[in-house]
Amino acid sequence: MSEATQAAHPGLAERLAAVRAGVEDACRAAGRAPESVTTIVVTKFHPASLVSALAELGVRDVGENRHQEAQAKAAELADLDLNWHFIGQLQTKKARQAARYAHAIHSIDRARLVDALTELERPIDAFLQVNLTDDPGRGGIPADELESLAEHTLGNPSLRLRGVMAVAPLDEEPARAFARLAGYSERVRSVAPEATAISAGMTHDYAEAIAAGATHLRIGSAITGNRPEPR
Repeated sequence: MSEATQAAHPGLAERLAAVRAGVEDACRAAGRAPESVTTIVVTKFHPASLVSALAELGVRDVGENRHQEAQAKAAELADLDLNWHFIGQLQTKKARQAARYAHAIHSIDRARLVDALTELERPIDAFLQVNLTDDPGRGGIPADELESLAEHTLGNPSLRLRGVMAVAPLDEEPARAFARLAGYSERVRSVAPEATAISAGMTHDYAEAIAAGATHLRIGSAITGNRPEPR
């Protein structure tokens, strides 16, 4: 990373290195190869310059959860070789716009959203978001609707069903929540054997997620530092 970039984003390289080492340690403890895990750096509220600095450090997978912000950053950084992961709740009416820049959508949670993503310019990866709580207000589909949504997604040639995604509830041990998610992953694989991916684990619980089989981590502040105030 250049001296100017390092000065603009102090500590970024060190934080990224620390998380990479932590992921390797967690993989080793779980008997897994570090290459089996993709770390998505979540850059919500951070400027495009930080994403550019991350690219200088070898980051290729970037996550955003607000469409308008993601769209603007992807356009500004179109010359970089980045994979954009949309990880937030996505309005049906914004789905096709998100599909223009997103390589993956981690928040597929209803048939109407699947239907809105038909006949795209290029196929994109789809993760079914599962609600691990009893609160219907939380993002994600109820677990008892997983198989039907998986089958519906398989019927859309514009989507590659990769697997499942979830956020561990704050009031539950992450290991328990992720073990449950691993079971849901097995259920999806009964419908789509190739959908082996599990998107789970954030700054505070990625080690537990790796132990439970997570293939995609969504890590923000441990790498990016504290978020700026939203504009």
